[in-house]
Amino acid sequence: MPPDPVARNAILVAEDIIVRFDTPEGPLTAVDNVSFEVRQGEFLSVIGPSGCGKSTLFNVIGGLLSSHEGIVSVAGETISGPHKSIGMVFQEESTFPWRTVTDNVAFPLELVGMSKAKRVERARHFISLVGLDGFENRYPGELSGGMRQRVSLARTLACEPSILLMDEPFAALDEQTRLLLGDKVLQIQQQLKQTTLLITHNITEAVQMSDRILVMTYRPGKLKRVVEINLPRPRTSEIVGSETFGRYVAQIWNDLREEANRGMRDEEQNALRQEEQAL
Repeated sequence: MPPDPVARNAILVAEDIIVRFDTPEGPLTAVDNVSFEVRQGEFLSVIGPSGCGKSTLFNVIGGLLSSHEGIVSVAGETISGPHKSIGMVFQEESTFPWRTVTDNVAFPLELVGMSKAKRVERARHFISLVGLDGFENRYPGELSGGMRQRVSLARTLACEPSILLMDEPFAALDEQTRLLLGDKVLQIQQQLKQTTLLITHNITEAVQMSDRILVMTYRPGKLKRVVEINLPRPRTSEIVGSETFGRYVAQIWNDLREEANRGMRDEEQNALRQEEQAL
């Protein structure tokens, strides 16, 4: 059999990932036998309904969750914990309120012992890259939510990871800000030629940014479909209004609708059981 062209150029590979948790009701399978590859320089999104195990998968790949079956490898090296090649941006806003923008971005460089002059220089470079020139000496409390998330992104980029993992980084933002920050992330990704994996439940966001989208089922989370996004690059949020974009959104929503309905029914049944137990 000829080599898989995706696997041949893959920098990140997840093989047969299974995650189970113990619950009062018994063992719960959150992620069930998920395998995929991410090509060098690719922007890949993982999308699915609430409860499908997206964030659990993120934690496995980022090395934050070790109690799983299967293998994660980076550039052919099997990893079992946090890896220097992987940078992570989380959903929760994570700036330090007592540090300026520059000091926030420079924080991981300070931890590894980089001299102050060098870390400030690098921090200012990435502050500029995320579009926050002029805000270097501001504190997070003086910034909008979108700006604080850009500070978090710059802090991760300052470590120069070859792979960027993002777990719903724009979930708390309004739709317009999400789209504009999506443009900024795409500009940075293309400029740095960075491999990016985005976890999201937002279909528009996934189609806007991705080369491929992995669609997951409701719990237990399995890989339902892989959608290739054949939209031109460089790409901006202007493409959201195009007919082709709308067809991709409709296709993915059709895939997700059944899974979302399953999730709603499951939540309703759980709520009824809890009410019955309380009586």
